[in-house]
Amino acid sequence: MITLNRRRFAALAVACLTAASAMGASAAELTLKLGHLANEQNSWHKASLKFAEELDRLTEGRIAVEVFPNDSLGREMDLINGMQLGTVEMTITGESLQNWAPMAALLAIPYAYQSLEHMDEVAGGEIGKEIEAQIVERAQVRPIAYFARGPRNLTANHPITTPAELNRMRLRVPNVPLFVDTWTALGAQPTPMAFSEVFTSLQNGTIGGQENPLALIQAASLNEVQSHVNQTEHVRSWIYLTIAEQVWQRLPPEDQAHVLEAARIAQEFEREQFLQDEDAIRADLEAKGMTFVEVDQKAFADGSRDAVIKSVDDSIRPVVEELFNH
Repeated sequence: MITLNRRRFAALAVACLTAASAMGASAAELTLKLGHLANEQNSWHKASLKFAEELDRLTEGRIAVEVFPNDSLGREMDLINGMQLGTVEMTITGESLQNWAPMAALLAIPYAYQSLEHMDEVAGGEIGKEIEAQIVERAQVRPIAYFARGPRNLTANHPITTPAELNRMRLRVPNVPLFVDTWTALGAQPTPMAFSEVFTSLQNGTIGGQENPLALIQAASLNEVQSHVNQTEHVRSWIYLTIAEQVWQRLPPEDQAHVLEAARIAQEFEREQFLQDEDAIRADLEAKGMTFVEVDQKAFADGSRDAVIKSVDDSIRPVVEELFNH
């Protein structure tokens, strides 16, 4: 009987120690909520999980990150407002920040960036630093890393290699004046429309084409109503992983360094995922019957230049002109 009680006591002691150890390992001093709009398959989400993993490692569990995909923590603008009010700690956001910081519009200017390398040069260089500083100052949101976005391409039911071949085609665009002005100058009839209406509108012929990154073309099954991906690559852009400035300022310098290191690792990880995903998506769309068409990108860039420069805010016009002259 005594032996049995000792065994039970020993087992109970081991269980208590194990539970205490587990609680200690998971008991973070600070938990950061990171909400974003992408789904679980997106490279941004995978990079967010990587950021959480690395920050946990670097701080030995003192700082935890909870990731909420699919707008489950709120929509982008709500999350930005929440970060300013102190109810949300982190999000992934981009040109929406131009509502506070005009320079954030530079994240997605048609034909401002000729290649992924050129975009990296800008985002990681002096212009990128100016954009980030203005975002911190005016939006109270601090960029700590940036992720690539797939270039936007034009889909249609025939090849389009030059602006002349647009031939006044009715083309769905987002409700962004810059996009409307750009495609009007190129010779299309841009039609702002909610993305949820695009598939049906293509199906019934209300519009003849649309423009989006490959990931969205795939996700919306546009291969069922469009046969060609014309590789205009008219918008290359990036998006920021951000932390609320008031949260950042409360962190001691050591933990600020840990956050930046985790973000650096996440940015490198995201780029690898992004490139793999772009190749895989193209292969999938081709397997589903879509034809990829090389276009005269210089002709599209030249045709849109004046409209783009005229449409942007006065405060960033000199920068845009500089980018076009790169």
